[in-house]
Amino acid sequence: MPRLVVILVAVLGLLPLAGCSPIGTGKAGDGDEAASLSRGERLSMIAACHLLRVGQWNDVAVTDTVVIVAADTYKIPVESIIERSSQLAQDYQDSPSDLVARAVAACQQLQRVTGVVSALVRFEPDGRLRTVWLRIDGVEITPGFAKRTAAELRRRKAIGLVINSPGGSVYEARTLGRYLRANGLRTAVDGYCASACVDVLAGGVERYVTGDAKLGVHQSKVPSRYSTHEGGQLYVADSFLYLREMGIDADVAIAAAAVPNDQILLIPIPEALATGLVTGVVDGFE
Repeated sequence: MPRLVVILVAVLGLLPLAGCSPIGTGKAGDGDEAASLSRGERLSMIAACHLLRVGQWNDVAVTDTVVIVAADTYKIPVESIIERSSQLAQDYQDSPSDLVARAVAACQQLQRVTGVVSALVRFEPDGRLRTVWLRIDGVEITPGFAKRTAAELRRRKAIGLVINSPGGSVYEARTLGRYLRANGLRTAVDGYCASACVDVLAGGVERYVTGDAKLGVHQSKVPSRYSTHEGGQLYVADSFLYLREMGIDADVAIAAAAVPNDQILLIPIPEALATGLVTGVVDGFE
């Protein structure tokens, strides 16, 4: 992957937080599944996934990586995709939730058959790929963080989030993580990301670090509603389930639970790659 371009500094906004079901992570393409589909089925699947991204971002200058790869693989013209997308929108105008469910399933299926991670693609007015990332440095994750960050990602028309943070609210971090995953956004760390910040990183459809990035985990502070021993165990289980939901080895949560809240366990980059917490290492960000 070419070096990522980061030209933004976060100025947090006020738009509402929105999203839909997570799409997951890419794996090797399933040739048998692809071969079983007719050309019309492939076209509808591609159009539905394209429509998901357009609808999520309310922007016709967006699509998904799997749409581009599938259209090229199956030699389906852009005009046909747009026409079928319009037809789907008309067919489901009285049941938009059904269309969203179909579109999410389409992106998942395309991810399986292409072996490419489903991720947001943006275009500039001149047709070039947009490579803007939003950067947040050294900010504690506090109440309202997820909503403000989502609003800024929309305002800046970013394709991903570079975050370096000492942590903070686990609830806010996971809310943002799920938003990032559902909306096809990438994440990256090029400095220090610890505690709840790691949950934000986990939400990216692709998760990048630089070679000198520091990823730290420890026990989260247990909220008052988890005051009992059993409640504390439930809180650890929540961490386990969140990472598994994100397609990451949940042993990361178990390792974190063994580290006192006033200490930090730094995860070596090779281990972060092995667990799926990180999907790639890059030279840096410009």
